[in-house]
Amino acid sequence: MLKVSAYILFHTEACHLCEQAQAIIATLDIDYALQDICDDDVLAERYGVRIPVLRNQEDGSELDWPFDREQLQQFTGV
Repeated sequence: MLKVSAYILFHTEACHLCEQAQAIIATLDIDYALQDICDDDVLAERYGVRIPVLRNQEDGSELDWPFDREQLQQFTGV
């Protein structure tokens, strides 16, 4: 059975803000997957100027950058 991650981090390659977001996420035990917005025109249009964005797969809520560890904890409940 394919496991679905609880969160998706929308990003692009060589995005220093995305790397910063991943570093913060790595400090907590958060199950997430990466989604490069360049792979999809709709995602690129929606998230192009907003990335990195962390999306909750269960309820669709999103946490836009900039966020810190405390905001991430509040968003995820971790």
